[in-house]
Amino acid sequence: MMKRIIVGLGAALLIAFGAGQALADNSIAGKVGVTGRIGFVVPADSDFGSPALTVETDPGFNFGGGLIYGIDRNFAVELDITRTEFGSNLTNDNNFGDFEIINIALGGQYRFLISQSNVTPYVGAGLNVLVSSLERNGNDYDIDTTVGVYGAGGVDYFLTKQVALNAEARVVIAPEADIEGGGGGNFDPSHFSGMFGVRFFFH
Repeated sequence: MMKRIIVGLGAALLIAFGAGQALADNSIAGKVGVTGRIGFVVPADSDFGSPALTVETDPGFNFGGGLIYGIDRNFAVELDITRTEFGSNLTNDNNFGDFEIINIALGGQYRFLISQSNVTPYVGAGLNVLVSSLERNGNDYDIDTTVGVYGAGGVDYFLTKQVALNAEARVVIAPEADIEGGGGGNFDPSHFSGMFGVRFFFH
């Protein structure tokens, strides 16, 4: 899966560069765009068992995509669905288990248009629905779904009027969720992520 995503993003970049050096229009007012991204995540630690022991999480990776719509020259709304995976370690247990988060995010952006430039920085914020799970020693543990908030900052670099490269940093903050079974525990879905990808805008 990871290899297919990287190959797909690479192909999109080649197509974009081959499209010529047309002047990019960095306003997305009235346009719908699709986004594909891949990146890394630094998750918060959690706890497990009774008495509670700290579950130290490892950096992981995430990938996903979504839709963006430009309301006007400065404001846009965005829907993203991202899958995040990372491992974890417990005291005296180097392979505690693997966590997964499906992150459904709905939010808005404020875009800073720069005259005579193909670069558009932006800031954003919104809500997350976080659907999480844990696989440990061949067993699947249910984790309560929770709702969080996010703040983001990023930049779009327009190669053409329709294609832009994207880089974004995002912080997700959410309450702890119960881990069901196996002694129980609390999973903290909060995390920092950095993602890179491509946007394609329709006329």
